Amino acid sequence: MLQTVSARSVVVLDFETTGLSPNQGDRAIEIGAVRLLNGQVVDRFQQLMNPGRRVSGFIENFTGISNEMLRDAPPCEAVMAQFADWLGDHNLVAHNASFDQRFLDAELSRIGRGYGGQFACSLLIARRLYQDAPNHKLGSLVAMKNIQHDGVFHRALADSEMTAGLWLAMLADLQRTYGIDTPDFALMQTLAKKPKSAVAAYLQKQR
Repeated sequence: MLQTVSARSVVVLDFETTGLSPNQGDRAIEIGAVRLLNGQVVDRFQQLMNPGRRVSGFIENFTGISNEMLRDAPPCEAVMAQFADWLGDHNLVAHNASFDQRFLDAELSRIGRGYGGQFACSLLIARRLYQDAPNHKLGSLVAMKNIQHDGVFHRALADSEMTAGLWLAMLADLQRTYGIDTPDFALMQTLAKKPKSAVAAYLQKQR
C-alpha cells in the first residue's frame, strides 16, 4: 500500500560503491543522506566504509575515494547499523533509486536489518515532469533548475544534497504548474510510473 504522507519529509540518500551490482559481489564504500522535514534539511549522515577489499582504479578516479581513504574506515556492517538507526521508518528518495535500493537492501540484509519506508525515484519523476530536458542526469537537472551546489559530484553526501534540492524543486513545480499544494509521497510514486503521455491529465486531476 502506498503511504499517504508528506513528500516534503523524507530521507534522500546516495551510495558510492565498488561496482554496479551487489549480486556480483560489489559493496558500498560511502553513504550520504539528508533528512528533509517539511522541505528543510534538518540532519545529515555521511560515512566512508571499508568493503574488505581494494577498489579499482576506475572507481578511485570516478569517485575520488581512494583505497588509502578506505583503509581506516569502519567496516560496512558497522556503518550500515548506524544508518539503519538513523533512518528509522522514513520514506526514501534517490536519483536512479533502483541502484541505491539494491545496495541498501544488500548491505542491510548482511546484518539482519531492514527499514519501514518506501522508495521514490527522482530520476523517473524528472523524466515525466521535464520531458523536454536534454537528459535527466543529476548534474544536468541541477543546472537546469539552478540548484545550488559546491561543484562536487559522485560523492555520496554532495549527490544526496543535490537530489534533495531537485526533489524540492519538483514539488515546487507541481504546486506552481498544477496547483497541487501538498503533493504526498504516494502521488510521487505513482507519477514515476505514469506513461509520459498521461502525466498532464493525471496531475490536473490531483488539484
